[in-house]
Amino acid sequence: MINLYSSSDKYVWQNLPYAEDSTEAPGLILSEARERSIDGFGGCFNELGMKALNTLEEPQRAALLDDLFSPTGECQLTLGRVPVGASDYALSWYSLNEHEDDYAMEHFSIARDKRYLLPYVKEALKRQPGMKLFASPWSPPTWLKTHQAYNFGRLRGDSKTQAAYALYFQKFVEAWRSEGATIHQVHIQNEVAADQKFPSCVWDGEQLRVFIRDYLGPQFAANQIPCEIWLGTINAPAFMQEPGEDYDDYAGWVLRDPKAAQFIKGVGYQWAGKNALQRTVMSYPSLRYYQTENECGDGENTWQYAHYVFGLFRHYLINGANGYFYWNMVLESGGESTWGWRQNCMISIDPAQKKVTYNPEYHVMRHFSGLIKPGARHVPLSGALSGNAVAFANPDGSIVVNISNPYPQETRLSLAACGRQLTTWLPGNSITSVVVGN
Repeated sequence: MINLYSSSDKYVWQNLPYAEDSTEAPGLILSEARERSIDGFGGCFNELGMKALNTLEEPQRAALLDDLFSPTGECQLTLGRVPVGASDYALSWYSLNEHEDDYAMEHFSIARDKRYLLPYVKEALKRQPGMKLFASPWSPPTWLKTHQAYNFGRLRGDSKTQAAYALYFQKFVEAWRSEGATIHQVHIQNEVAADQKFPSCVWDGEQLRVFIRDYLGPQFAANQIPCEIWLGTINAPAFMQEPGEDYDDYAGWVLRDPKAAQFIKGVGYQWAGKNALQRTVMSYPSLRYYQTENECGDGENTWQYAHYVFGLFRHYLINGANGYFYWNMVLESGGESTWGWRQNCMISIDPAQKKVTYNPEYHVMRHFSGLIKPGARHVPLSGALSGNAVAFANPDGSIVVNISNPYPQETRLSLAACGRQLTTWLPGNSITSVVVGN
């Protein structure tokens, strides 16, 4: 059985006709190899997303959430990311303990999380109980930083501060578990190399190595915290930048220390971190790797940017990523943060008209997460169209080939797979999935 599903700026998820047994030279050939497996696909839970969802009536909101998370829905997301404290898409900046000098974390509280984040996550878990969550802070509590500001400074280097911050992570994992939301991984810092105008905290490789090796790793081990520690989320290196943001300054610097590496189960990369993914996977193939935040665009939600996002999916997946995370799944129309940046999202909500719009990048995600199942393994491709395609073999033996045609003209596809060959025309400005069953 073969099915072709295609989406473009003119239609979504339409079946394409095809012919078999062609003598035409194939432009896309699937190999017999089966490489790294996929854990799944996911999105990031942020306060502004739940605020937008709360503007809908219950039936409309439930249908939207079903499309994102239900095992019988369109996207079937199985992974999720949550912030520890405020992300840049929080309603306002906060941490989970702003009581100065509370090194024992006696005033630690997730009361704020119970307003927006936990209800959002619980809606997903209701539909996808096996969803795996990872968490990362954008900023530590300000009193633990070199400068008492959410959007500036570093974590202080003294032992008292480092130990308190390790306890902060433990408290977060335990508190969320008590609410029925298991945190499967913690990543040390969102965008370690970025000093932003929103909550942020800059780390270098040596600081990460010491914190993981001497504080967070031993803290989790001594208290038997059932949560993995990941080296993430790394947003470097950027090409043509000053030295100090390279692979060797982050992943390479930390993982070369066996005492630190023993605690690390994976590496999370986003934005410019894509430039270091291949080197890290080659050097440390036993670890797992996630793309931790989809690049966010400008709020215009165009099909042109959707093709760029398809290229990000492809880049990460062919270079060893075991999971891919979209950034804001849901936002109010315009996608503006509280600090003034307009960003793309999968689904836009107009609160005044109760109108829900499924944007182009929703359909990109559907072509991946709706068809490529957890446990699927990457299938290498060759041929002239392989630079615009990626393929996976599902656990049930079916093959999924996703192909982008970013050109306005239709493109001829001749695909050789599983001893069969099919031909079709890929419409202009389209993304097409070819699913070859057993």
